[in-house]
Amino acid sequence: MLLNKSCSLFSSLLPSVLQRENAGFSLPLKNTNVLISGVTVARCPGKASGFVGVVSASKEDNHRPISNVLFDPFEEVKKELLLVPSVPQDSLARHRYTDRCEAAVNDQINVEYNVSYVYHAMYAYFDRDNVALKGISKFFKDSSVEERQHAEIFMDYQNKRGGKVVLESMLMPMSEYDHPEKGDALYAMELALSLEKLNNEKLLNLHKMANDINDVHLADFIETEFLTEQVESIRKLSEYVAQLRRVGKGHGVWHFDLMLNNQLVGA
Repeated sequence: MLLNKSCSLFSSLLPSVLQRENAGFSLPLKNTNVLISGVTVARCPGKASGFVGVVSASKEDNHRPISNVLFDPFEEVKKELLLVPSVPQDSLARHRYTDRCEAAVNDQINVEYNVSYVYHAMYAYFDRDNVALKGISKFFKDSSVEERQHAEIFMDYQNKRGGKVVLESMLMPMSEYDHPEKGDALYAMELALSLEKLNNEKLLNLHKMANDINDVHLADFIETEFLTEQVESIRKLSEYVAQLRRVGKGHGVWHFDLMLNNQLVGA
């Protein structure tokens, strides 16, 4: 019923529409559609000359310019298209990643590897048969693996941002850690505590640089992945140093090593 009313209304208006548009054709007697000014006019069923308008814009109407558009991606992306590298050696993923950030991340990669290298030398020392402190040896072995993993996390990040990883040469670490006054365990733990504080300084400097040049992603990456863990490592090593200072050398170190080994095995 609604369709019949629509047909009747449109049929009464159609002659004036055709006259205004100067369409210049007679009304079809069969079921056909007529395109008037970008709108498809469909014949009503059951009527010889009844038509109803169907909302269907033509191609020309679809491409009319729209005013007051907030974001035109096809227009604004033009400047980005000009920045897409065409040289195969250049990264396609790199975006707002400065050379300064790239170099600083590479520096931190090498810091992590160097600390790992020192811890690996400590692990080998305490694993000797004439030292035989298995707990401390395992602690430094695990620490070496952890620092190497940190370096790999930075390497993954470097590649993700479109930088290039550059590894530098490393100095040979000490092979002897026995100290005439402190003994080997306390001296090695104090050295490890100093290395963790130094590494923390490096991370904080990297974080500050990222903030200074407004690299929000790099700053967030350092905060999320490293800073909290670094503070926890400093705290743990501080406790080990304090305990070793209390027990002195000899039997006390053996008891500390046994306690540490039980903790690491049970973890």
